[in-house]
Amino acid sequence: MKVSTILETAKIEKRTIFSFEIVPPLRGGDVQNIYRAVEPLMEFNPPHINITYHRDEVEYRTTDAGVIKKIVTTKRPGSVALAAALMNRFKVEVVPHVVCAGATQYELENDLIDLNFMGIENVLALRGDPQPGEHGIFTPEAGGHRYACGLVKQIVAMNSGKYLDETLREATPTNFCTGVAGYPEKHYEAADAESDIEHLRAKVAAGADYIVTQMFFDNARFFDFVKHCRAAGITVPIIPGLKPISTVRHLETLPKTFNINIPEELVRAVEQAAKTDLRGGDSCSGGRLVNGGVSEPVSCNAAVRKAGVEWAIAQSRELIAHGVPAVHYYTMGKSDNIVEIARAVF
Repeated sequence: MKVSTILETAKIEKRTIFSFEIVPPLRGGDVQNIYRAVEPLMEFNPPHINITYHRDEVEYRTTDAGVIKKIVTTKRPGSVALAAALMNRFKVEVVPHVVCAGATQYELENDLIDLNFMGIENVLALRGDPQPGEHGIFTPEAGGHRYACGLVKQIVAMNSGKYLDETLREATPTNFCTGVAGYPEKHYEAADAESDIEHLRAKVAAGADYIVTQMFFDNARFFDFVKHCRAAGITVPIIPGLKPISTVRHLETLPKTFNINIPEELVRAVEQAAKTDLRGGDSCSGGRLVNGGVSEPVSCNAAVRKAGVEWAIAQSRELIAHGVPAVHYYTMGKSDNIVEIARAVF
């Protein structure tokens, strides 16, 4: 079933959907670890599971002979294989991420054909991030898409039976529902919020069916984002994406990695949790301030995790009270804290 249909049904029934995203295991990893992460979340009847995609990484190594050799490394298996595994194991709809980065249009078409052969009706179309060596400037593959908007157009064309090979006659149309990403706090490359929303409007105009947002920790930013999207003529469903903080290090890494802000109230709660051991209220051994954060001794993790879960529960309840179509959770491959949140909210 298409995500757009799932959302429309939930709207009629006046309920909010629970969904989540899973990360493929590292190369050589055991798929059973993914099954163990997903299994507890099936209690909440998610209508679909998102599956991230990770582009190949390029390294340049010097051989013993002094020759510089280009090495392409696949860190994680593709989302197509994991999509098949999850569909078979849990009988649930899957939403594989399809990413422009590192792929030509023909390679993307081949992946989409494979997904269509498997009966998958949903994809999330993303541009993807620059390679580490690109210094924050995205460079598409030769013959690839520079923006996700181009990928959305390609998917819509395939839904009409139009493939890159123009000599094909009576090609079978695909049947994809396409989601795209939105940024309540602006994409880091956008000049300002207005231009960022204009880029999002272009993706929707190209044929995107719904929007899933980047993680955020201040609901006011999400509500403002939705308001500005509606003012710009964007009418498709907008799904908030949440991730609970689980370690002190997240106070530093999440803003840097995802270009987001963490409210001071949450920062204080996490830092205080890191200083106090849940087992007896004693200060955590070895805890020390580092750039406004605290290093995280093992004894502090439970307290920090609890603070992150409580914040996410409050966020979720407020979002649901405002009538969001779904709440989407980023698990980062671990589900225990998401289970706690879902049990309190859904």
